[in-house]
Amino acid sequence: MKSICNTSSKIYVKPKICCFSMKKLILPICFCLFAVGLVVFSKSNLAASKEGLTLWASHVVPSLLPFFMATELLSHTDLIYTLGRILNPIMRPIFRVPGHGAYALIMGIISGYPVGAKIVTQFRENHLCTKAEAERLLAFTNNSGPLFIIGTVGISLFGNHLVGLLLFVTHILSCFTVGFLFRFWKRKEKASENSFSTSNTEIVSFSNLGEVLSQSIFSAVKSVIMIGGFVVLFSVILSILSDTHFLTLGSKLLSPILNLFGISDGRFSTALFAGMIELTNGVKQISMISCRAISINIILSAFLLGFGGISVLLQVYSITSKTDISIKAYFIGKLLQGIFAAIYTFLFIMWFPIFNLNL
Repeated sequence: MKSICNTSSKIYVKPKICCFSMKKLILPICFCLFAVGLVVFSKSNLAASKEGLTLWASHVVPSLLPFFMATELLSHTDLIYTLGRILNPIMRPIFRVPGHGAYALIMGIISGYPVGAKIVTQFRENHLCTKAEAERLLAFTNNSGPLFIIGTVGISLFGNHLVGLLLFVTHILSCFTVGFLFRFWKRKEKASENSFSTSNTEIVSFSNLGEVLSQSIFSAVKSVIMIGGFVVLFSVILSILSDTHFLTLGSKLLSPILNLFGISDGRFSTALFAGMIELTNGVKQISMISCRAISINIILSAFLLGFGGISVLLQVYSITSKTDISIKAYFIGKLLQGIFAAIYTFLFIMWFPIFNLNL
């Protein structure tokens, strides 16, 4: 009887071992396919890699590096705690986060992706907020910056500053909307105490100014290089997906959804799918589609700016992975922000003739 039981237990365990092994093989298989794609489509990948590096050097470094340095330096001052004291009566009742969360919100709006995520992670590491509060903050404080939305998207891509202004306003409105909705995220968990004293972060003074400067510059450069790696990586991934026609396949999955809104042009579904993978390339493709109803281009761009794309999602995950902050809250928040941004943009175009640029 004993041997029979042992035999049956072995037979029962085998499927579990097999499933677990297959799960472990998913990522190695993906990495192997990526390496094969690099070799097979080397010519187009080389061009995509150069384009990604150019995009990083010409847009990301000049716009983000100074802001990263600024946020690092400001984290060594009492500004965060001053904001906490002043804005706690506003941030607590509206968003259910500590007052110093306003610092992450303001810098996240001014600086762009992924500054907000970096600041929220610092808050959690310094025990300035609970896990639930950090997840609420992360859902709405990591945003596209005005330099990118108004300058790059509005003026450079669409050739109209009004488009950039519209996209920035609806981006901020959708950000606040998501922040208010996320006040109900894990609402039963206890809030953090109002701590307005400094944490274990070293406060800058003339005696340690050199050390703080070097630490801030090193941390800022490290973050920008990490972002550059993501830009190049996803530029190459998009190139491989395009060469293998997976980009076309993915766009066909989005076509029925766009058809519900009267968007039948297949170019929009292809560009939207590309943008959901990598933001900049997707918005660029959407802006280049010739359409008499240009409001479609603007609304879809609003969605992508709010959502951010998988590339930004993984950037944020690489920053928050050293803490206990769940990336699930961020994904849900950004998806909602993209949807609300598209809705607000549509309403603005309908209600304010100045923003209706349709031919």
